[in-house]
Amino acid sequence: MEDKQTAAAQDRVEDASTVASSAAGEIELIGPSGTVDRDALFALYERQAAVDDETPVRVEFTLLKDLEKRLDRYLVDRVPFLSRTQIQRLIEEAAVTVNGRTPKCSTKLRIGDHIVATLPPPPSGEIQPEDIPLDVLFEDDAIIVVNKPAGLIVHPARSHKTGTLINALAWRFKNLSGGALSSVGEEFARPGVVHRLDKWTSGAIVAAKNDTAHWRLGKQFEMRRTDKRYLALVHGEVPDLVMQIDAPLGKHVTIKEKYAVRHDETGKASLTICRVRERFTLATGEKFTLVELELKTGRTHQIRVHMSWRGYPVVGDDMYGGKHVTERDVGGTSTTMLLARQALHATTLGIRHPMTDVPMSFTAPVAADFRRALELLRGSAPNALLTPAGATIDLASAGV
Repeated sequence: MEDKQTAAAQDRVEDASTVASSAAGEIELIGPSGTVDRDALFALYERQAAVDDETPVRVEFTLLKDLEKRLDRYLVDRVPFLSRTQIQRLIEEAAVTVNGRTPKCSTKLRIGDHIVATLPPPPSGEIQPEDIPLDVLFEDDAIIVVNKPAGLIVHPARSHKTGTLINALAWRFKNLSGGALSSVGEEFARPGVVHRLDKWTSGAIVAAKNDTAHWRLGKQFEMRRTDKRYLALVHGEVPDLVMQIDAPLGKHVTIKEKYAVRHDETGKASLTICRVRERFTLATGEKFTLVELELKTGRTHQIRVHMSWRGYPVVGDDMYGGKHVTERDVGGTSTTMLLARQALHATTLGIRHPMTDVPMSFTAPVAADFRRALELLRGSAPNALLTPAGATIDLASAGV
């Protein structure tokens, strides 16, 4: 194994030769391993910005061996901080040439081929630490598990550079617990992010504190070896104690932000198992159901779309047919708004510790608004708790 890794590294060094130059001066961008140095690329673009130089940065490679490799795969090896999708986009936008010609992503490279790639400035991964309170369920040198509140975005994006979970974790590690987020994803301001929750979904989320932990956790999520269970309060009375929702999901046809069940080539296999934990019928005839949801896949908005599609939208989820509710709507007397966000909570998360392989399970207590809604419903429409086959959430531990 070591001989193969050494040979691969040697290939990278021997077949790559480049110097990038600009009006700001000459900087070598290729490191000892034959890959583009992200920090050097940053430095070059920063220097050019200081002198108002917009000359594009290009790197050149000449193959000294016949690797018989696709162009896009070759460049992923050479520019490791760009994804294959980003590399393919550069090729499609004619930012890459092979022997002076515009190639395809699938172009096979041979000995003597000369590649010139124009590289964009890598997005900044600098995270501004912010003192945002966190409900930490577990933390050690490798991982941290947090009960994310509704309304907190997981990582910075174009319109949200601050006020995110990542900003809060950066402050915690700097001032309280020590350590750091893994560097995986840092070029996209997403260091340590292994999985995500919607902004208005609360509950358990894990972040990695080193690269090994990140890759190993990522593999668990990719291979569906994690156990993710949610609690949701939905409109209507779900009749079956156990309901399997097997419906492919894809982007909504007309609304950019939404997803939908798609029985065409764009739909991706999606499976949710819904288990009824409690049913409520108010004197007004209004019905609600508390459900436990097990994700077998992890598509964007999966629970919200699946439940709406079956006719039981999540309370508060106005994007997919749910209604915002006041205390009066769930059996109280006040007209105070209670749930103006989806009543969806990532309650339990089961993983194997990435460094020890020991099974671990975390339970995140539900938020106050969710708990208050259940208290009012139980006071107005008392009903026995249900534990159908396969249900695993301990409602008492979840604070409900």
